[in-house]
Amino acid sequence: PLLIANQAGWFILNDQAFEVIWDGTPALSGVRIRLHDKKSSRPPVTSHFGEGIITFHIPYLFRTSPGYNLLVRGPSNWPKDGIQALEGLVESDWTSATFTMNWKITRPKRWLRFDVGEPMCMLVPQRRGELEAFQTGIAALSSNVELNDAYTQWAASRSQFLTELRLRKPEAVDRKWQKDYFQ
Repeated sequence: PLLIANQAGWFILNDQAFEVIWDGTPALSGVRIRLHDKKSSRPPVTSHFGEGIITFHIPYLFRTSPGYNLLVRGPSNWPKDGIQALEGLVESDWTSATFTMNWKITRPKRWLRFDVGEPMCMLVPQRRGELEAFQTGIAALSSNVELNDAYTQWAASRSQFLTELRLRKPEAVDRKWQKDYFQ
């Protein structure tokens, strides 16, 4: 599931190493940016919103097929200490505007680094209206006999495997994990 999530979109990579620090105030001037390439005079991010938010300006105009949006988010399964990617949804099938990628600094008064080649944005196409079309509900697992039996069998197998792994049984140690998701 983690690998599949990592592959369920496209990364935009940072092209300039920099560090950023926020003083904890809401002011635009509360964010300082330090470039690593002394030849560059233009930082890849700005303090556009204040409140410790840094903004990457995406230099592309995206166009998707009719009815598709782009979920603009941080790179999946790529946590970054002291800063959190913010998400947006762009109606990229009709807009003629570019968009930005924003990150909220969560740990003031500490320098945070972005390296060259590090993902700073992930784009995930989504069909507009699809999420709203889902009907959710809660039902007892026992109300679906076939699913209940499959789950019970899987849960027993999982418990046995974890016990064997904890006891360092060679077969379990060699397997490392069950890989049920690969089926």
